[in-house]
Amino acid sequence: MRKKVFLVTGASGEIGQALVKNLAEHNEMPIITLDIAPLPDEIHPMVTSFQGDIMDRALLSRLVSEYEVDTIYHLAALLSTRSEFSPEAAHKVNVEGTLGLLNLAAEQSEWRHEPVKFIFPSSIAAYGLPDLETKVAYTRVREWEWNNPRTMYGCNKLYCEQLGIYFSKYYRQLAAELPVMLDFRSIRFPGLISAFTIPSGGTSDYGPEMLHHAAQKKPYTCFVREDVRIPFMVMPDAVKSLVLLTKAEKSGLKHSVYNVTSFSLSAAEFRDWVLKFFPDAQITFQPDVKRQAIVDSWPADLDDSAARRNWSWLPDYDINRSFAEYLVPNIRKMYQKD
Repeated sequence: MRKKVFLVTGASGEIGQALVKNLAEHNEMPIITLDIAPLPDEIHPMVTSFQGDIMDRALLSRLVSEYEVDTIYHLAALLSTRSEFSPEAAHKVNVEGTLGLLNLAAEQSEWRHEPVKFIFPSSIAAYGLPDLETKVAYTRVREWEWNNPRTMYGCNKLYCEQLGIYFSKYYRQLAAELPVMLDFRSIRFPGLISAFTIPSGGTSDYGPEMLHHAAQKKPYTCFVREDVRIPFMVMPDAVKSLVLLTKAEKSGLKHSVYNVTSFSLSAAEFRDWVLKFFPDAQITFQPDVKRQAIVDSWPADLDDSAARRNWSWLPDYDINRSFAEYLVPNIRKMYQKD
């Protein structure tokens, strides 16, 4: 008999490592992971890992022949900056990879006569405000506003949200017998900051890069203007939101896609918080025109009131606690080991 499992794709990434640790600590159900990169030694013993491409249909078939997938956390993605340099590769990984997993989840839902939960982390990149005047006028953006992404990554995320909604509500709607639908749930994250993994190429990574450079006593040149403002969240709250949404009763969910956020900072304010803890940090600003334009198109803040109403979302970490209790102590420890 096949074991029920969590399936986590992209488990070697920032969110993946933190999520795996949480699932292993708080659940008895086994975890299997699928990632093109090898897993870090720290989480490898917690899971049964498969190294490979999410586009590998033979590998996916092997997984479902051995395991009953109960919940999928689909974290694997080509991130925003890299996607701009390789849009075709981004479409293949971010869209075609997601489509294959949605098909797998739909088939598994029918087979077991019970919906597979498909948890999909989306992004602030799904938004696209046309100019700075609009960004000032629409400070806190709701889920259905300004869905006009200007990056390949944002386009991929927005389309995959719609694919998930299709598979959860309309898949095979013309069939004689309607199938058991998968249960698709998506979170639009702000800029995420981890104290335990190195920033990996996201367009919002100028914030965590300031911290990591300061902790290493290295100068840092920020690639956006001082006045640019976007929302942020630390990794423990990102994982908390994924777990809370997974556990939420389906009847209470009024939407398939939800904003979550914690605090909003300008790049200059972020620098000032870094300087509170690293007074000797050398942080300058030299905007990269193309990356600056991308961040300018993102909202200054996200309206997450729907998540707070529907599934009791509330971040644990405000600005002060994020820096004082989570980011600074742990990043310091990381580089003291060297």
